[in-house]
Amino acid sequence: MAITMDNKKSEELIHWADQVADQIIEEKGDKELYTCASGITPSGTVHIGNFREIITTDFIVKALIDRGKKVRFIYSWDDFDRFRKVPKNLPDQERLKKFIGCPVSSVPDPYGCHESYAEHFEKLLENSIKDLDIHPEFIRQNENFKSCKYAESIKIALKARARIKKILDRFRKEEHKEDWIPLEVYCQKCGTDFTEITDYDEEYSITYKCRCGHENTIDIRHTGIVKPPWRVDWPMRWDAEKVDFEPGGKEHSSAGGSRDTAKIIVKHIFRSEPPVYKMYDYIILKGVGGKMAGSVGNVISVEEVLNIYLPEITRFLFAGTKPNKEFAIAFDDEIFKIYDDFYRAEKEYFLEEEKNPKKLAHLKRVYKLSMPCIISKKLPIQPAFRTVCDLIQATQDKEKAKEIILSTFENPLPFDTIRVEKTIECAQNWLNNYASDQFKIRINKTIPKKVKDSLTKQQTDALKKVANKLESKPHTEQELSEIFKATAQASKVEMKDFFKVFYLAIISKEKGPRLSGFIKAIGEKKVAEILKCL
Repeated sequence: MAITMDNKKSEELIHWADQVADQIIEEKGDKELYTCASGITPSGTVHIGNFREIITTDFIVKALIDRGKKVRFIYSWDDFDRFRKVPKNLPDQERLKKFIGCPVSSVPDPYGCHESYAEHFEKLLENSIKDLDIHPEFIRQNENFKSCKYAESIKIALKARARIKKILDRFRKEEHKEDWIPLEVYCQKCGTDFTEITDYDEEYSITYKCRCGHENTIDIRHTGIVKPPWRVDWPMRWDAEKVDFEPGGKEHSSAGGSRDTAKIIVKHIFRSEPPVYKMYDYIILKGVGGKMAGSVGNVISVEEVLNIYLPEITRFLFAGTKPNKEFAIAFDDEIFKIYDDFYRAEKEYFLEEEKNPKKLAHLKRVYKLSMPCIISKKLPIQPAFRTVCDLIQATQDKEKAKEIILSTFENPLPFDTIRVEKTIECAQNWLNNYASDQFKIRINKTIPKKVKDSLTKQQTDALKKVANKLESKPHTEQELSEIFKATAQASKVEMKDFFKVFYLAIISKEKGPRLSGFIKAIGEKKVAEILKCL
């Protein structure tokens, strides 16, 4: 089924990213440049749940680009936010506690490899997303605040503080104090925000005092030690950066949450329209458990996900699920199904076997958005993840495993070789870190005594006969299957018992990978040597 222009149009309207892109164009008009934003405070490891924000934005960016639009994709590191707590998974806990109340960009890197705590976690994410074809313009907000970039915007907020207080108090159980000023100050002496503003001249001058005893009067145009609280900071930067789209987490999207107040503040205080918004839900980690929190430390990073999932499958997990839907990333054996689901979408992209036009269009669009590189000219190799796990354990040799996998595919392209190599690495990492004993295989050097003692004479004779056959010459997988059947019949052993004792003999388990392929991976002569121990 060839893709006509009408089919292509329907394909690009059926995905949520394309629908949001059209909404942005409709609401913001036909602009020369659209700005899509996302960001986070690097309070600890930027985990895969946080990553949902940046990849959601990336899908929208790509959908706008597909419509011929020019897009600025910004990612704000909110590294001028305060350091609130020390994540439990970090070293040097006592030293880090001394920096609570300072900007995260002023906290030392506990690992000693970067200029600051913030930079350490920023670089971890920045390096991880390169393979995912995500290339935002990173903005380090500590630099903007220190250079007083937002001085005029801050002045607008300070002069409108009574109106902002009224807006925020509508959504609070306890109202702000009458003399509340929407500004946080980092002390010039001790560096913390344990400060109080004691005077404001209604222009640019504020006076503050700190619990450390330091007092001073500063001009916010020249001294970059201040920032508004989050509920004012967010709409202020929407206005300053002319943001057209930005997603937000579930916690920001509740009634009366920061999204609701930001919409009002940006319109009535900064005289701008709020960006188009998309809420994203939480991510469940299946097989590792626990709710993630970067500031606590119980997290799975983007890098850790990429250790077991190909980049295109990592993108597929998010592309195939609407942002407002919760979904699970599997670290247990459900990983096999996720690889298979991706391969199914990939087959539909190339072979178009799906009969339902809408379903086909959706699968094709999901696949296109999932690919972090140029799409192959033909259906790529699709090594089943479980088969790869079995192969690398059977061969104990990554190069041999690669050779076996590629030998099953006709005329592999460089892309196919790269995919096989990456899948082998992912499988090895999964086996090392997450696989249960059920999926771990250890090839016996000799048959355990316990197994030998459990075999009947007929079963022993059957295994010996197979050993002789394996030793005589190489066989195809089909030939091996025929040998198994003929030997079991001749020895009067039920096939299910034959397979059971064969697996017990070579891996001490009653079940295992498909036997003929498994023997070829181990090596026929090696298996024969094991069976000769009977």
